[in-house]
Formats: sequence, C-alpha cells, structure tokens
Amino acid sequence: MSEPDTSRRPSRMPVLSELAPGVRRLVAPNPSMMTGPGTNTYLFGSNEVAVLDPGPVIKSHIERIQEIAGAPIRWVLVTHTHPDHSPAAAELARATGAELLGRPAPEGRNQDKTFVPDRSLEDGDRVLVDGVELEVIHTPGHASNHICFRQTELDWIFTGDHVIDGSTVVIDPPDGNMKHYLESLAHLRRFQCAALAPGHGEIIKNPDRVIDWIIAHRLEREAKVIVAVRANPKLTTAELVPHVYADVDKKLYGWAERSLLAHLIKLADDGAASCVDGQWVEIP
Repeated sequence: MSEPDTSRRPSRMPVLSELAPGVRRLVAPNPSMMTGPGTNTYLFGSNEVAVLDPGPVIKSHIERIQEIAGAPIRWVLVTHTHPDHSPAAAELARATGAELLGRPAPEGRNQDKTFVPDRSLEDGDRVLVDGVELEVIHTPGHASNHICFRQTELDWIFTGDHVIDGSTVVIDPPDGNMKHYLESLAHLRRFQCAALAPGHGEIIKNPDRVIDWIIAHRLEREAKVIVAVRANPKLTTAELVPHVYADVDKKLYGWAERSLLAHLIKLADDGAASCVDGQWVEIP
C-alpha cells in the first residue's frame, strides 16, 4: 500500500511482461489509489515455477497465473500478509499442490490470517527454483513479517511493499514500525543490487538513488514532525496532521495520521518526544 504524502504515481503498465529469462510479471486487476496499477505477481522459472505474491482472491487472476505458468507451480511465495499481496496464495497452493513459503501473519488489522506457510522463511534462507537461487532478506517496517527476495543470477531484489515505484509506503502502527523500516532500507542498500522489482509499479533501475531518496524523504518528514510538536505542544495525532501534512489532500488525512503516529513512536523510542493522555510533546 502506498502512502498518500507524495504526488509521484506509477504509470500504466502492461498486464503481462517477460522481464528477463525465467522472470515474468503479471499485474493483478486490483488498481486503486493505494495499489497503483495493481499488485505485481512474479513468476520465476521455466521447467518448474515459483509464484511470488499472487495478490487478492480474484478468480480470473488465479486462473491466469496457472494458464501462463507453462510448467508445474512448485512454490507460492509471499512477501507479507497484507490483503493486496497474500490472500490468493492458499487458494493457488490448493489448486496446484505447491508449497507455501513466507512468514506467518502477525496479530492486528489488515492481516491475511488465511496465509499459513508450510515453511517459515528466515533471513538468509535460499529457495532453489529451476536452478536459480532466491535469497530471503527479512525487511521489517512496512510489516513485521515482510521479506524481500534476491534473485542471485540477475542480482535483482523483489521488494514487495518495502520499496515500490512512484510513491512511498504506509507505515501503520503497531505492526508497522518506522525505526525498523529505516533500518531495513539501509540493510537493503548494502546489497548494491542491479535493480529492484517492486510489488507495485515498474522495475527500478537506480536502486541506490531511490533508496536514498526514500530515507531522505522520511527524515525530512520526521523533521517536520519535530517542528510541529515543538510549536504546538500537547496536540493529538489528528490535531498534528494539518501541521505536518499541509501538502496532502484532506481526504487522505486518515492515512497520513497513521504515518505521523509511526514517526512519533520512533521519536519517542529515540527519546525526542513523549505522549501523555494522547497528547504529544517534545523532549528537549
């Protein structure tokens, strides 16, 4: 899900694309303000196939995945259990006999409890698909169970919602965590990969620049939060939103408040802010 605090938006995309030998992308028919053109479902392999992020339960999309696979689907992989990424996984696995791989859904709202992996993936694990390795990278922040997959032959990282094309992503507490998100971005940057293949939008061919932009954008927003709390002590998050997100349409203030809360929780963890009875103050 993308965050409504930027005007950057991904453009229209072809529904089916062959991105590289053994790597195809099928865009799910779930376009929206929060998903851009739709959720990117990736298919790896030619003689045996792994499917990454089959998206929401849309019958036509699930059927299309099986139609284009062209070989047995052995694995269904999930980056995280938000409703635009994982609900179709269990149904696709039942239809194909594939192994479900990912991390279990955490507690809280907007989590797909139908996703119960046959094997829970840990940072550094590797899945061998048709002779090519997919390396697991645990990237908590957008979701505590979020993982990315590095296709080692191409040196591409498939990022789910950790990094997307054309926008930033929602960090929605309590499962979303801004401090963990920034740490995970720094961790991802250390891979110095050739490209990022996001869960929404087009391939990102300048990974370091984009990751640096996201980190700078988040820290710039954090600085606005500090200024707003200093100038307007003892306000609630809802009352602080207009001071921090003056550049955002008021219709989107609900989502903006979630990201604002994530920033405030990080500032509290850093010892720079405090909340009493729902009202926030700066700690000098």
